[in-house]
Order: sequence, then structure tokens, then C-alpha cells
Amino acid sequence: MQKSCFWLKVEKIYMQNYLHIGRATDLLDKKDRRLYRALEIMPGFLAWLTIFLVVALSFFTPVFMAIFIIAFDVYWLIKTVYLSLHLRVSYNKLKQNLKINWLNKLNQLPITNYRLQGLRSWQDIYHFLFLPIYKEDYSIIASTMEGLLKTNYPKNKMVVAICWEERGGKETEDIVREVENNYKNAFLDLVSIMHPANLSDEIPGKGSNTAYAAKLVKESIVDARRIPYEHILVSNFDIDTVVFPEYFGVLTHTFLTTENPLRASYQPIPLYVNNIWEAPSFARVVAFAATFWHTVKQEKSETATTFSSHSMPFQALVDVGFWQKNMVSEDSRIFWQCFLRYDGDYKVTPLFYPVSMDANVALTNIQTLKNVYKQQRRWAYGAENIPYFMFGFMKNKTIPLFKKWHYGFMVIEGNHSWATNALLIFALGWLPVFLGGQEFNRTVLSFNLPYLTRIIMTLSMLGLVSSAVLSIVLLPPRPLKYGKFKYFWMLVQWILFPATTIFLGSIPALEAQTRLMLGKYMGFWVTPKSRSTS
Repeated sequence: MQKSCFWLKVEKIYMQNYLHIGRATDLLDKKDRRLYRALEIMPGFLAWLTIFLVVALSFFTPVFMAIFIIAFDVYWLIKTVYLSLHLRVSYNKLKQNLKINWLNKLNQLPITNYRLQGLRSWQDIYHFLFLPIYKEDYSIIASTMEGLLKTNYPKNKMVVAICWEERGGKETEDIVREVENNYKNAFLDLVSIMHPANLSDEIPGKGSNTAYAAKLVKESIVDARRIPYEHILVSNFDIDTVVFPEYFGVLTHTFLTTENPLRASYQPIPLYVNNIWEAPSFARVVAFAATFWHTVKQEKSETATTFSSHSMPFQALVDVGFWQKNMVSEDSRIFWQCFLRYDGDYKVTPLFYPVSMDANVALTNIQTLKNVYKQQRRWAYGAENIPYFMFGFMKNKTIPLFKKWHYGFMVIEGNHSWATNALLIFALGWLPVFLGGQEFNRTVLSFNLPYLTRIIMTLSMLGLVSSAVLSIVLLPPRPLKYGKFKYFWMLVQWILFPATTIFLGSIPALEAQTRLMLGKYMGFWVTPKSRSTS
């Protein structure tokens, strides 16, 4: 029995070594490295195989392909209706939560209802905020800080860490000093931590920056003040994140009432509306599409992962060794680190509450277009998590098999759909007509294929009506420099949805997966922030 326990401990330590794999080249064992490399190839290979088969089958078996395309379009119509219903349910919950005074709810919550032992009051919960900075203007940082000040959570229970990059230069350092001078006495503590440039075994970016800061905060504040780890919630925010006044109230309430609260991350809904009036129409469509997708995921949280700005227990962060410093998509990777560390006993709990963030806006429309593409490509590079968790699933025998299959299928299918669905729907549906030959083109099916496809996709596009209406409802107040006619363009812009879905959705996703497949690993691209000063 003692020998069995010993080997269980050895296996657990062995497993811990894999929590911080960034890519196949990080592995020393040749067999493991080859396996991990094969898993890196898989997402891109599946996407390109799908495209190749659609083209080849349109040439060799156009009748089968035409039937498949019609069936796929019907599936997409059903899926659109299904997602639209989830969107409306999530949005209604969001509206309801915005009306609630969450501190009052906390005061009314009996201590016996707390799912966390040892708490005397909800005010024993501390919030640590990590704000990574790299060359952003002072105005953007100040709006984030002002948002924190406007929250109604006790400021003596909030610690803010300004995590700034040395490679941002003297200008970034001066801005950080100005932030310190203006806000240093507003919270229990406000610290600025410089992330040194050119550290070994790192990819410069949000993950490596905040991981470096979190380790120092743990030593200098948490441990020095003897704050229990399980009483701390960490929020790792993008620097353009502006929280709503009740954010920390709803977060604390959800934390205290969630079953096994230390085994969950807490996900708000990102509203990309801070500068939405300034954004070009195509950037607005992409921004709202991202908001709608993450709103839907709140209602379908059984296989959700963390994204962008979110919150999690400090205890979990310590247990997994903080965010990874050698990969790009740290926001979703931290979920998989916890999922593997706790043998599948980890989940995302939706807040049904928003935070507002910036839409992608640059000084010119052309530069905005380039930036939107790069941002979408970086988000889609989250496919790097597929080899990570698949490899972890193979190594960790404790995770229930059902969870492995369920999460594995949903995440792989989601990334595959991201890279291929829009191409299949809008671009490849006509291939049997063009490639099927004269014999196929004389059939009734050939004649009716474009007609049937057009009808089904028109019905699917009706789902955009609810999206268009919600996009108006979610808008912040209209700046005076824009006339009321601007609302009309906010509705008309949705005719761009098919084009943006292909060129600013599928294609950057396909590129990201292809880069991973070929071993042309990406670095972390920081989205430039731009807002009007008028």
C-alpha cells in the first residue's frame, strides 16, 4: 500500500511538469515531443482536409456534394435559431442582473449559505486586479481606474497591480508614474511592477507579464499580510476593461454561492463598446459578433473556457504555478491548467454581467482592417490549447473519460467550425455547379441548388435581425458629434456580416491553425488601443 501511494505521488509530480508546456519543443522526451507535435498538426490538418474534400467531391461526386451542402445549410439554419434563443435568454439574465444591488444581496445572504468555510462576512473577500500595460495612452488606463473607483465594493478590500512592460520604454514608465500619483491612495494597495524585457523561456505578452507580477504580489502583499489564499479573487483584465459598478458585488455573490467555489473561474460578458461609435462598420460587426458569441456561451457554460478579462480564485492560481509565460492564449490556457491540475474538477461559472472593452479602432480604416485581422488571428491561435489539453488527457488517467470526450469534441469542433463553416456556407456552396460537369448541370438538383441554398441562407440571416436590435440596445450614449442618423447605419452595417465572417473570421482562423500545423509558432500580438480625444 505504501508503494502504491508513493507511485501515485510520483505520477502527480510527473503530471505537474506538463502544466506549463507551451509547444512541442518544450518537451525533452522524443516520444512525447512527437506526440505533442502530431496534436499541434491536427487542427490545421482537419481544416484543410475538409476544404480539400469539399472541392474534390464537388468534382467527382457532385450529386452527393450538392445534397451535403443543402443538409449543411439546413443544419446551419437550425443552429442559428438555437443560438439566437440562447442569446436572448442570456441577454435577459444580463438585463436583470444589471438592475440588482448586489451588495444588498450580499448583506442579505446568510453566512450558512456561503460555500466557503471560515468566512465571517462577505467583506473578508479580497479582490486583486492585474492590469497589464504596453504603450497604452494614459487616458485608456485612467478610464479603467475610474471604473474601479466607481464600483461600490469596499476599496480597502481591493489591490491593484499595474503590470508594465520594460520594452514599453520611458514613455510607458512615465505614464505608470502618473497613474501611481493619481490613484495610489484609492485602494488597500496599488503597486506597479515592471516586467523585464528579454527574460529567458518567455514569450512577451499578457501571460508572462501578469505571471511575473503575481509572483511578486504573492510574496510582498498576500504572504506579508497573511491574507488566506482562498479569500482572494484575482481578476486579470485587459487594460481597456471598464467594470460596471456592481461587478465585484455580483462576482463575490456568485463566488460565495457556487458549489465548490475554489474550483471555478468566473466569466463576465465582454461588451466591445467603449469606442464603438468611432469604429468603422466592419469593425463594429466583428465586435458585436464577438459580444454575441460570448453572451451565448454564458448560457452554454458546460464546456466554456475563460476568455480575455475574467476572475478566478487566487488559490487555484497558486496551485497551477500562475499563468504560462511561453504561449499566446493565456486567458483560455489558465482554465486548462486548472482543469488538468484538479483532474477535471474545474469549470467556468458565468456571471451574466458585463464588462466593457474597446472595439478595434486605428487611425485609418485600412490600419483598422489590418488590426482586426491580426486580433482575430491571435484569438484563433487559441487552437494551441487543443494539443495541450489532449496531451494532458492522455497523461492524466484520473479525469473522467466522459469529460475528456465531451470537452475534446466541443473544443475541437468549435475551432474547426471557426476556420471552415463560413467558407462552406458562403464560398464553397456553388462548387458542384462549377465543377460537377455538364452531366450534373443538366439535372434538376443542379438547377435548384443555388435557389435552395439562397432560400435557406436568407432564413438563417433573419437571425441577424435580433442581433441588429440587440446591438442598438447595447450601445453606450451617442456622442454629440454623431447625428441620430448614425443609428440607421448601426442596423444597415449587418449586411457586411457574410464578408466579415469569411475575411475576418474563417481566414484568420485558418491561417492561425496552419501556422500551428507547420510549426510556425506565433508570438503575442498586442492590439493597439485608439480612442477619440474629442
